[in-house]
Amino acid sequence: MNEHTSSERENRIITIPNILSVCRILIIPVFIWAYCFRKEYLLAFLILCLSGATDLVDGFIARTFHMVSNLGKALDPIADKLTQGAVLLCLGIRFPQMFFLAGLLAAKEITTGLISLSAIRKTKEVKSADWHGKITTCLLYFTMLLHILWSDITQTASILLTALCIVMMVISFMMYFHRNITLLRSGESSNDRGYT
Repeated sequence: MNEHTSSERENRIITIPNILSVCRILIIPVFIWAYCFRKEYLLAFLILCLSGATDLVDGFIARTFHMVSNLGKALDPIADKLTQGAVLLCLGIRFPQMFFLAGLLAAKEITTGLISLSAIRKTKEVKSADWHGKITTCLLYFTMLLHILWSDITQTASILLTALCIVMMVISFMMYFHRNITLLRSGESSNDRGYT
């Protein structure tokens, strides 16, 4: 009975955390409009803060009220990465080094995503983000928010922050790669023993 209830929870689609994740995706065009077209940097800053706040709130609600779902585990990082990619591309108009960071982010997420999908097929389990992924996300948001709010940031500070993001992103990629490869191997071993 408990296993059945747990399975039902994990397979839910319409939950408050999932709705908040969708809202984060819908906020992206509003940010682009504020930053690129209106050049209202304070407004863009507040919009990104609102997006980050909903990210924290949906995680808190999911854990506290047992609303963690498989869709949420996939939708939450998708909302994060779409937001990060859009913001980095917008920032790249004024800070060209952000284009490199956006390219690295895209390469990391596509590679990690493909390997993760293979691991999910093998293990039938959707893994949540690890601590290093969360640190990378926090650092990236800090860098983006600072570049939005501090419109005349010095080149030295900008490059140092960008370099720090790159280092943390590479470390996180390597750790996720190791985790997913380990899951794939364990899944193959289980199948060899006749387990499903």
